[in-house]
Amino acid sequence: MRIWLIGAYGIVSTTAMAGAMAIQKGVAPKTGLVSELPPFNGIERYAPFSFEFGGHEIRTMENAYEAAKEHWELNRHFERDILDSVKDELENIVAERGTALNCGSGIEGLGKISTLEDEGMTLREIADRIIEDIKKFADDETVVINVASTEPLPNFNEEYHGTIDGFERMIDEDRKEFASASMLYAYAALKLKLPYANFTPSAGSSIPALKQLAEENGVPHAGNDGKTGETLVKTTLAPMFAYRNMEVVGWMSYNILGDYDGKVLSARDNKESKVLSKDKVLEKMLGYSPYSITEIQFFPSLVDNKTAFDFIHFRGFLGRLMKFYFIWDAIDAIVASPLILDIARFLLFAKKRGVRGVVKEMAFFFKSPMDTNVINTHEQFEVLKRWFAELS
Repeated sequence: MRIWLIGAYGIVSTTAMAGAMAIQKGVAPKTGLVSELPPFNGIERYAPFSFEFGGHEIRTMENAYEAAKEHWELNRHFERDILDSVKDELENIVAERGTALNCGSGIEGLGKISTLEDEGMTLREIADRIIEDIKKFADDETVVINVASTEPLPNFNEEYHGTIDGFERMIDEDRKEFASASMLYAYAALKLKLPYANFTPSAGSSIPALKQLAEENGVPHAGNDGKTGETLVKTTLAPMFAYRNMEVVGWMSYNILGDYDGKVLSARDNKESKVLSKDKVLEKMLGYSPYSITEIQFFPSLVDNKTAFDFIHFRGFLGRLMKFYFIWDAIDAIVASPLILDIARFLLFAKKRGVRGVVKEMAFFFKSPMDTNVINTHEQFEVLKRWFAELS
């Protein structure tokens, strides 16, 4: 199968590419891949573990190997012999120039960038170029996944975002103030009838117009915001308090991170959508809103080693207040990149089984899953298993 990655030279994308190729060559194990668990035996018939990669990128680099090497030199996040073993394959992956339209001030932290809008293109010209780039790469077994940097909250407009006719009118009228890069990428994928996933908290395919397009074109899509670290622990741990009828009075989450992701999220406009994505989960799981603090701060020396400090104040029997603390310390690309491969496989499976529209059963992979209030990790996993069993 083929995967088109938005943000192809980022650390998550390059780690996913290197990992997939290393596994195919037999030099790395399949640890961390949900789709390889026993409940999903048989997925190989629909989505074999065999990948080709392409993508869009705004950073100016020679190829995916040069990008992967840069990330490796900063992070040493896997053994060097793995990177060396897939050097030739990565050198053959050259991303197309993408768009960073309305991606916020945070992208200044990415260094030298080159975008389609730099050429003075209209919205229609940008959309058509993206569509053409993907079309040249895609076949019937292609999935598009957005792993680009987090955008600011969108400037939502019912006229342009409410229906697909309105969305295409926005493009034709060149109303750039209402568009964003993630929307244009999602539009391109769904227009080409390719499954799409949004691994970021950006708008992507979540606006009504693009949900309509997915339904009309019979395309499965999923998102938003990959659940890989502190929120994964939060949505796994918080149900324990509900199961034992203990009241969560307050929950503080303090996240520090470096690398390019940290640079982007150090900008207030880019950070806002990420904080909202992380913060909403407690109310959805508990049925009430405890006092909460969610902080994300740039800490350069950590590079991709994201660390979260969580403090939970809870009330138990006889009204007694008690405390729980945990620290999450993980390399973000290592916990996130296998999910890119999983999501692609499950979306291709969904397409081949005739699923259209939002695949809410894939909520297990996302912080802010579309069209469902099931946030509890345990419940989400059971839903995913049932969905796969029923369709396969």
